[in-house]
Amino acid sequence: MLRTGSPREAGLREEHVARLVPVAEERLGRDYPGFVLLAARDGVIVTHAARGWAVRWRGERVPMRPDTVFDIASLTKLFTAVVVARLAERGVLDLDAPVGRYLPGFRPVVPVWRLLTHTAGLPPWADLGPYPDNAARLAAIGEADLAYPPGTGYAYSDLGLIAAGAVAEAAAGRPLDELVAAHVTRPLGLADTGFTPPPALLPRIAATEYQPGTGRGLVRGEVHDENAYYLGGVAGHAGIFSTAADLAALAQAMLNGGRLGERRLLSEEWTRRVLTNHNAGLGPAAARGLGWQLDQPWYMDALASPGSFGHTGFTGTSLVADPRTGSLLVLLTNRVHPSRERGTDSAYRRAPARVLARAAGLPVPRGEDP
Repeated sequence: MLRTGSPREAGLREEHVARLVPVAEERLGRDYPGFVLLAARDGVIVTHAARGWAVRWRGERVPMRPDTVFDIASLTKLFTAVVVARLAERGVLDLDAPVGRYLPGFRPVVPVWRLLTHTAGLPPWADLGPYPDNAARLAAIGEADLAYPPGTGYAYSDLGLIAAGAVAEAAAGRPLDELVAAHVTRPLGLADTGFTPPPALLPRIAATEYQPGTGRGLVRGEVHDENAYYLGGVAGHAGIFSTAADLAALAQAMLNGGRLGERRLLSEEWTRRVLTNHNAGLGPAAARGLGWQLDQPWYMDALASPGSFGHTGFTGTSLVADPRTGSLLVLLTNRVHPSRERGTDSAYRRAPARVLARAAGLPVPRGEDP
């Protein structure tokens, strides 16, 4: 389990741990509304801090809190991947079976696992708004023109993870939000994580984008991603809301070989399978486990290694875990509030990752300290 302790208890250098939040503040500056940062090593949380605003909109100010709930965007893909792995571990779903076994009419003849590694040939994105219902949206994904022959390339694809979520639903006979609750959040005790948060949680939720084009105005408490919104807020690629503490618990369970204290998420064998690079030979940017990104310095910085795993989210969220040192870092921002025009550069993610790497004694290039 995770517990709060000192840098010394975690075997981290105190002077570097003390720099984590200031460095995040320096990189995020006044332009970003706010953030929550959590850093831990060997199950000891050494920093869990909030800065700035969860809402900063037309005179309204809601302070960020350590337990602020964020739309985690593409970090949802990690939950979908774990659900699929849990179903496969239990024999409910066959990762090597063609997707068409579960989704009749799905045109690419690919095994289920390729949806999770972004190698099924599906294009990255399509506008699902014009379709009349979710069945038509899913059919459109299954009939989409391929970006490349399956298995010959890599293209990060929201459509693939939407399909993976639908495969899980078809195999288990239950909707994805119920599957995430049954197979991830309840087993790990993640009380603040799930799709479509209840109205009572709204005061703790960080706002995202002003979207008059979708008829919603300022989005807060509803999913930011447009396709997930069209799908009803529950989708395999986006839609989950969570906190830094809950995401740290998920990362710690994966660092522990699938276990968090007495709580079991996956067996050690299946945890290894989920975190093994299934895209060897497709280049470093394509390094993927089942759903999880591996060894990506563009946001992991010096925490990156062949065993490091994590993910980022378009709303400004990220998670990275480094098995070499047992360290994890969760950085949640509302980057798209009230506009996505800030761009997607990850300098603000790399800076605290580098500081945590130095705190853990990892080598960092000279002259490049944040």
